[in-house]
Parts: sequence; structure tokens; C-alpha cells
Amino acid sequence: MKLIIAAIKPFKLEEVREALTSIGVRGMMVTEIKGFGSQSGHTEIYRGAEYAVNFVPKVKLEIVVASAMADQVVETITTTAKTDKIGDGKIFVLDVAQAVRVRTGETNDDAL
Repeated sequence: MKLIIAAIKPFKLEEVREALTSIGVRGMMVTEIKGFGSQSGHTEIYRGAEYAVNFVPKVKLEIVVASAMADQVVETITTTAKTDKIGDGKIFVLDVAQAVRVRTGETNDDAL
């Protein structure tokens, strides 16, 4: 099993969710986050005053899938979340040692 963590632009969330559902992803966790990467924040003007925004709002997706499906999920997120502008996000893929469905006690792939 693989844990896929993706940080994307918030306005792309629904489009990415629909694309992932269409390829068979059955669940995900979503968290609103703030951060910065190579864009290092930006400046904005509010009521005539310019100020620095050091942390940019993003949405973090956490998805656990069977190992065989991981590449397809990464490709789907990449193509759907892409805007060709700086700050499109990052995707990380990690190994998952164990998964348990709390309600039934099912483990690993059965728990997904």
C-alpha cells in the first residue's frame, strides 16, 4: 500500500476529487494548510497598504491506495491540479506498513 500526500491549490480540490473518484479512489482526507516553496510567498495590497504574505493557502490530500494504483493516482493528480503557474504544489508517495478499518477490523488492502 502507498500513502500519497499532495499539496495543491484550493480551487483545484473539487476537480481533483472528481478525477480521483472516476479512476476508483474510494476515500481521501483533506486538510486546509498554509506553506511556501519556491514561490516564497507574495505581496498583496489591502486597503492601500502593501504587505507580505509569507504562507500561501493550500489543500493537503492524503490518500492510501494499493501499490499497483499509486502511479495512476499520482498521474491523475498531476494532470488535474496543474495550472502551469508557480505554486501548483507537490506530491509525495510513502510506503504504508499497515491499515486497519476500525469498524470491522479488516486489515491492509481489505481495509481500503
